Amino acid sequence: MTRPTFENELKEIHLDILKMGAMAEEAINKAILALKTKDVELAQRIIDNDDKIDELTEEIEKKCAIVIATQQPLASDLRLIITAMRIATDIERIADHAEDISQITLKLAKEDYVKPLIDIPKMAEITRSMLKDALDSYVNSDIELAKSVVKRDDLVDTMYQNLIDELEQIMKENSAAVSQCIQFLLVIKYLERIADHSTNIAEWVVYKITGMHKHEWEGREEKTK
Repeated sequence: MTRPTFENELKEIHLDILKMGAMAEEAINKAILALKTKDVELAQRIIDNDDKIDELTEEIEKKCAIVIATQQPLASDLRLIITAMRIATDIERIADHAEDISQITLKLAKEDYVKPLIDIPKMAEITRSMLKDALDSYVNSDIELAKSVVKRDDLVDTMYQNLIDELEQIMKENSAAVSQCIQFLLVIKYLERIADHSTNIAEWVVYKITGMHKHEWEGREEKTK
C-alpha cells in the first residue's frame, strides 16, 4: 500500500467516525425528546436505527484491520488507527444507551410521570455537549477542548448523585412511584455512562496527539502547577 493510499484509508475511517458521532448525538437528542413527550414512534425509530451504528462500527474495525495488515504503520500512524477503533467502540456504546433510554420510554409512555422532566433533560444536554465537543476535538486535534470534556465529567457525576437522592426521596414518600423511579434511575445511569464514554473519546484524542494516557498528562500538569 502506497503512502497516498494509506492516507486515503485513514481519511475514510476518519469520516466514518464523524458519521457515527453525528448519528449518536442525534440519537441522544431524540431519545430524551421521546422520553419527555412520551413519543413511542420516535422511541421505536431510535431502537430500529441502532443496527445502522452497529454495522458502521464493524465497518470501521474491518478498515482499521486492513490498514494494519497491509502496511506496517509508523508509531504516530498506529496511534491514529488505535484511536479510531477505540472511539468507534465508545460511540457505539453511547448509541446503545440512547436505545436503552428509548426502551424505557416504551415502558413508561402510558404512565403519568411522578415529576416534570426538567433535570434529566438538563443532564442529557450536558452529556450531548460533551460528546459534540469530544468529536470536535477529534476533528480539529484540539487538546484543550478535549481536556475540557474530561473536566466536565465531574459536573455530570454531581447531577447524577443529586438526581439519585431526589428519586430515592420520592420513593420513600410514595411507594406507588417506586417502579417508575427505578426506570428513571436507569435513565440517569445511562446518561452518566454516555458522559463517561464521551470522556473516553476526549482522552483518546489527547492520546492520538501526544501519545500520553490520562494519568501521564494529568501528572505533568500537576507538576507544573
